[in-house]
Amino acid sequence: MRLFKKAQPTEHGTETVKTSGAREFLSFAGIILLALVFAFLIITFVFRSYSVDGPSMEPTLQNQNKLIVWKVPRTWARITGHQYVPKRGDIIVFTEANLSACGQNTSRQLIKRVIGLPNNKIVIKNGTVTVYSKNHPNGFRPDQTLGYDKSHFIQPTTPNETIQLNSHQLFVLGDNRPVSCDSRIFGPINTSQVIGKLVLRILPLSEARVF
Repeated sequence: MRLFKKAQPTEHGTETVKTSGAREFLSFAGIILLALVFAFLIITFVFRSYSVDGPSMEPTLQNQNKLIVWKVPRTWARITGHQYVPKRGDIIVFTEANLSACGQNTSRQLIKRVIGLPNNKIVIKNGTVTVYSKNHPNGFRPDQTLGYDKSHFIQPTTPNETIQLNSHQLFVLGDNRPVSCDSRIFGPINTSQVIGKLVLRILPLSEARVF
């Protein structure tokens, strides 16, 4: 009777198994890395979600509302070397570092409504905001003429002041004027500070809407 030894894995065979496992791991790691890079690019250049913190945009936005901010126009403006100028009445997110007058010592991302565009003159008098521009040399009142919801604005707007914007500045206000820390306090913002424009409220679902 002949005896046969049990076959043993060769060194070559062992190496083949290890190489296959390494390739699978590298493929998996590559997929995860690509997903992370893709997510980073989306957040940086396309859109980003935010949560409202505070009452300064009431009644339009409530505390803890979940929002989607569109960043493509700002991204494209930077790629092409132009400034991004939102429309009057748009709600924007921007970074503001000069918040000491608002009781803050660090830079923060804020959400406000655009009232004044580059080269406009803003006059706040007797609780009313008036904007003077090339197309409106006699002035107009954005809170009365633009299409955003003003039915529950908390008035009046104070203090009395006049501000002339330069070619790269915006004047922003919160809808809840008495409690909002905005351009009346920290001054105009530069267009370069803008992160993006509010386009969608996703939560709560009962109040979801497009802006």
